[in-house]
Amino acid sequence: MRRAARWLEEHQNADGGWGEDLRSYVDDAWRGRGASTPSQTAWALLALVAVDPYSTAVERGVGWLIEGQRPDGGWDEACYTGTGFPGDFYISYEMYRLVFPLSALGRYVAAQRLRT
Repeated sequence: MRRAARWLEEHQNADGGWGEDLRSYVDDAWRGRGASTPSQTAWALLALVAVDPYSTAVERGVGWLIEGQRPDGGWDEACYTGTGFPGDFYISYEMYRLVFPLSALGRYVAAQRLRT
């Protein structure tokens, strides 16, 4: 778990979020690299909160989600984050950009409450 957490921390984008470009399916150099997206940031946060909810990486990721949240409570996500057949078919699951960030933020808040 800690090794996986380190990998996530090493691949956090400068803006605080996480993303992976579709090219990662055909070119290993793209693994863990790409524009930050709400769903991919949330996936990284779900893992990191389980390991160390008080880390700097978690704080930066949560900050990225909060800064990108729209007034209606949702997030925009232009990139495809679902895969049908790598290299051929990708899916835009409309709820990924809502469900996963809310789940990650909820787990973060719960962990912070345990700290006090």
